[in-house]
Amino acid sequence: MAVYIAEEFTEEEQDILRRYFTNLDGPVFALVNLPEVVKGALFARYSRSPKSLRRLFLDEFVGDLDITGDQTVDATVGLERAEQLYQKVFLEYGDDSVAQLGGVHLACEQASNILTKILEWGRLAAYLEQSTRYIAYDSRLGGRYRYYRDPEVLASPLALRYVGEMDRLFDAYAELVPVMQEFFREQFPKAREDSDLVYRQAIKAKALDAIRGMLPASSLSNVGIYGTGQSYELLLYRMRSHPLPEARAYADLMLTELRKVIPSFLRRVDLPDRGEVWRDYFGDREAAMAAVADRLLGPDVEPDDVAEVTLVDFDPDAEIKTVASMLYAYSELPETQLEDRVRAMSVEDRLAVIRAYEGDRKNRRHKPGRALERSYYRFDILADYGAFRDLQRHRMLTLDWQKLTPRHGYVRPPAVDAAGQTAAFDDAMDRSASLYDALADDFPEQASYAVALAYKVRFYLHLNARSAMHVLELRSTPQGHPAYRRVAQEMHRLIAEQAGHKAIAESMRFVDHSAEPALERLDAERAAEARRNT
Repeated sequence: MAVYIAEEFTEEEQDILRRYFTNLDGPVFALVNLPEVVKGALFARYSRSPKSLRRLFLDEFVGDLDITGDQTVDATVGLERAEQLYQKVFLEYGDDSVAQLGGVHLACEQASNILTKILEWGRLAAYLEQSTRYIAYDSRLGGRYRYYRDPEVLASPLALRYVGEMDRLFDAYAELVPVMQEFFREQFPKAREDSDLVYRQAIKAKALDAIRGMLPASSLSNVGIYGTGQSYELLLYRMRSHPLPEARAYADLMLTELRKVIPSFLRRVDLPDRGEVWRDYFGDREAAMAAVADRLLGPDVEPDDVAEVTLVDFDPDAEIKTVASMLYAYSELPETQLEDRVRAMSVEDRLAVIRAYEGDRKNRRHKPGRALERSYYRFDILADYGAFRDLQRHRMLTLDWQKLTPRHGYVRPPAVDAAGQTAAFDDAMDRSASLYDALADDFPEQASYAVALAYKVRFYLHLNARSAMHVLELRSTPQGHPAYRRVAQEMHRLIAEQAGHKAIAESMRFVDHSAEPALERLDAERAAEARRNT
């Protein structure tokens, strides 16, 4: 059985696609010969569409473009002249920074939800991931449900059980999609001023939010990446040494397509003295850490029962140091002297500095300067994997996570209970955990594919106050998913109350502590419709 489903296009469609995509049938491909604004718009639309990027381009974009001048272009053919040019420049300058100057829009399709987190590891790239809030996973791709079929598992005696249990999880999800939509329609009748489209989209998002936890981590997603040659090189080094077979195989697909566009920037990825050395370094370090952790911690230590969000570290003097940093650019004093002056100030004077530095912010996109990076917070979080997926994509912070297993239990949304679907949800969770247990001994890496998104995963976020302002204001907005809204609100409360940094917390004025709205996406859909009608 093929791992990936190849798309089918008519001869006329193939003629158009060859000009702009580096292949027509693989899950990984680069975009070329298109204006940057078109590539950006394509990726933006991509995250909320169930279509592949090539199909989306044909259905919604190509009609608005003048493509007559590109008739002789064929992006699926290796770019020999480009390689010669890049090679000349790269050898002449001989500096890694040259690889920061060539960027590629890369589409990564049919990637498991485990792989998407590996793809989105790097800080110095931009990502858009297909959303579970707008796309129902009840449809099929090539006649089969959209989950990753690991070749090693399918070649084992567990193959039939794996496919059978995955199909049942998707069956259960598909059965609840219309049930939850009808439940929310009864709970929240359509307002007279709302169009059918606005209301339908808001209800759909609410229903999919409620049951996305039933989807296993094997569920396939599409990720759009824009990165430089250097960021792709580092990503491929990491992926080629990763213990997950899917990541290693996918790295080869990515390297093939990227070499069609920026070949010399990735020349070193599989050289014995560069890429292979990196692979061995990562692999050896991974094995050494697993061994020492097993020896020192052992498998039998039970985790303490802790809150969903714990503030484990912060600087008690952060506000004093932050005020000093705010004054730094406006003085001629060394920082130690500034800190002494700030310590002698009254609370009112310190607040005056913070409020002046914050300025009159009109919305959450207005960010104060880098002085807020002087303070830091480290949070240990135990939240469902669905919430982790959204919080993990923030790159200007330090984050790591533990392996996804069923061991920490799961979160069942209250709406599922209210709709009378508790038994169906719990049955899916039981199937998920049972399949994980069956896979864990022989396939320790692939076993996480079986774990439903409602199960909890432990991860930490280590971030400064400026990054926290961005993350918490964004992820607490009323249209956000309740799972990550709750985490963001609690992080903000702990900054103010446990750390005692009330002035810093106050500057994060767009953190929203309001209760869960009736229909999270309703206002956003209304605003989108208003923009369409202007």
